[in-house]
Amino acid sequence: MPVLQRIAVSGSSGLIGGALVGQLKSEGHTVQRLVRRPTVAPDEISWDPKKGTVDLSALEGVDAVIHLAGAGVGDKRWTPKYKAEILNSRLLGTTTIANAVAEVKPRVFISASAMGWYGETGNRAVTEADRGGDDFLATVCREWENAADAAGDIRTVKLRTGLVLDPTGGALGKMIPLFRFGLGGKLGSGKQWWSWITLHDVIRAITFSLDNAIYGPVNVTAPNPATNQEFTASLARAMHRPALFPVPGFALKTAFGGFSIEMLGSKKVIPQALLDSGFVFDYPHIGAAIAALVDSES
Repeated sequence: MPVLQRIAVSGSSGLIGGALVGQLKSEGHTVQRLVRRPTVAPDEISWDPKKGTVDLSALEGVDAVIHLAGAGVGDKRWTPKYKAEILNSRLLGTTTIANAVAEVKPRVFISASAMGWYGETGNRAVTEADRGGDDFLATVCREWENAADAAGDIRTVKLRTGLVLDPTGGALGKMIPLFRFGLGGKLGSGKQWWSWITLHDVIRAITFSLDNAIYGPVNVTAPNPATNQEFTASLARAMHRPALFPVPGFALKTAFGGFSIEMLGSKKVIPQALLDSGFVFDYPHIGAAIAALVDSES
């Protein structure tokens, strides 16, 4: 049985945050949600990233702070205004939370980041020891992670999360309806590497990080990246549908603008820190993972 803890979580309304809060509560932990509005429930703590404020008195005595909040990178077209929102939501939010962590001194600070840190990797596999990229999201991730350092000497974990798979949201949630109607297919050439992980294993990796001596950058991806063609073929097979309609790169660029770079780009990311720490993935292979997720959705 895990030692019961008091844990503060930002971004609790998101795909990962919502699942994480549910899991922590099911294990008996006390969870307090950081909300960007006046509090209306006993389990809420007010914070304002734009003003840089947190209710420190309500945060006192927490064992862990898990910071997941930030504007979604795939939610809107990448206009200059939205790119600024993507960056600023992470810089302001993480700086605010990290400064609060330095004040209240929990045992551990877990802060979101993303595999975008590596930029384009092509067919080259990368681990936490590799250098970062130089494109827009790599720059965002670098600034994002640097902001978390304001927590000082608190054990800090930076979650470089990959493509999170769950039928209720994210990329897989958007692809399932297309494949259900036989309209799915590879994106672009299909040769690009996608570093993926099930939402189930993301939550397990975060809770693992609470009580194990892991720190610094942590790639939260399955140990076996898949090409986009392997990914889409696995989804078609699990849904008993063909994958006959490849989406050309120019169509993705027209539909998604700057974010299409992420869909067509290649990131082959290996979770070396988790593997070295003894973490065991429940879903290490794409075929079994997608089959289980499609089955749970039907």
